[in-house]
Amino acid sequence: MKLKALASAIGLFWAFLGGSAFAGQTHVAVAANFIEPAREIAVLFKEKTGHEAILISGASGAFFTQITHGAPFEVFLSADDERPRLAVEQGFAVPGSRFTYAIGKLALWSRVIDVSDGEAALKAGKFNRLSIANPTAAPYGAAAIETIQALGLSDALQSKIVQGSSIAQAFQFVDTRNAEVGFVALSQLYGNHEGTLWLVPQSLYAPIRQDAVLLNNGANDEAAKAFLAFLKGPEAHAIIERFGYAMP
Repeated sequence: MKLKALASAIGLFWAFLGGSAFAGQTHVAVAANFIEPAREIAVLFKEKTGHEAILISGASGAFFTQITHGAPFEVFLSADDERPRLAVEQGFAVPGSRFTYAIGKLALWSRVIDVSDGEAALKAGKFNRLSIANPTAAPYGAAAIETIQALGLSDALQSKIVQGSSIAQAFQFVDTRNAEVGFVALSQLYGNHEGTLWLVPQSLYAPIRQDAVLLNNGANDEAAKAFLAFLKGPEAHAIIERFGYAMP
């Protein structure tokens, strides 16, 4: 009995060491709109695998520039599909690793005026500042510009537009009332019951396909590959959908 107990203890000890030895860290560049669901996914990922995903949030355009200059990320979760595609084509990411992890939805949001009929509110123009993300760096900003153009309001709203460097800053402008109204990611309003919102019809802007890709730094990194595999799984999908994204 003592020998069996000792053997069992040794087995558990080596199992513990083995699990710890193979657990690692991966650095994930995350589009600002996706940071909250990414945090939940990272917690569950660590519980399930032992690996840790270190999340860095920012604008997709800025991340792409950093990646082309050697930034030490292993995984890129973009807010669009173009930059991950370019990362592969230009030799910064692993061919065949790119996939769509979420489809984003654009919303018009305000704490101070009623934007539940967003088209009418934009046409009335009873506000001084309209917050959007930088359309060059942030796909949600580009979608906001597409929406404004589709509604024929480019000239009327041009002088009211204020740009955030990312969708996170665009959201902050509205959240702090520095802008009365703004285009944000629907996911940013998860759990927020203040103010009014208008879910922008998909017909007004191109689909925001958010792609993930394994960067060259992560080509031989087990934690990076495990994180992307986890992102494709049902547990991650449930979190993504709960935050208001569509799945491919």
